[in-house]
Amino acid sequence: MPRKPRVSIAGVPEHVIQRGNNRQAIFVDDSDMKAFVTWLKDYAEKYDVAIHSWVFMTNHFHLLCTPLSQSAVSLLMQSLGRRYVQYFNRRHERTGTLWEGRFRSCMVQAEDYVIELYRYIELNPVRAGMVNDPTQYSWSSYQCNGLGKKSSLLTPHPLYQNLGKTNETRQANYRELFRYSVEDRLLDNIRQTANSGLVLGNDRFVEKVETKTGKQLHECKRGRPAGWCKSAKPS
Repeated sequence: MPRKPRVSIAGVPEHVIQRGNNRQAIFVDDSDMKAFVTWLKDYAEKYDVAIHSWVFMTNHFHLLCTPLSQSAVSLLMQSLGRRYVQYFNRRHERTGTLWEGRFRSCMVQAEDYVIELYRYIELNPVRAGMVNDPTQYSWSSYQCNGLGKKSSLLTPHPLYQNLGKTNETRQANYRELFRYSVEDRLLDNIRQTANSGLVLGNDRFVEKVETKTGKQLHECKRGRPAGWCKSAKPS
């Protein structure tokens, strides 16, 4: 089955995932993660991509970001991927590919899903059983968004800013959102849209994106169309 064409619209948030080939580690230690963050920040600035949320796991990473131009995310990920693989192979005395193919991404309807993606991304270490609470994991944006830790990588999304009039109020309200886990149905929806390159949003938003891009970005029903047997004629 052919893969969905990659589409992007300036100003529309995107959920980005990149995994290690055959589930291999892409971060061996803190030094790898520090190097990765440095280049992520550099290329995000170069290509005008605002980074709202992130998590760096052992064999994959997630980003929630907003590009300011149509090709910004692709340029960021291509440059970052090449630079990091060169570093990783040299440091760990290896050769060959590191990534599981191209990165995966989907556009996101901000009003209904941006804050949910903040939660989904920053709760990854909890779902993986690495920590009991997101405050305990250093390589996600939770300590910035929930506790006020400073990071030059972070650009808060306007919907995060709307959580309160002061930093303290925003952080307190944000922490309150993490009292509950992400619902299973929403988890499945987030994973499916990202892995398939679809759009995370309601029908009206999906239709708007499809009209603007000229691409089909919703899940089609599989199998023959309803009523096919009644109208089919023998050849």
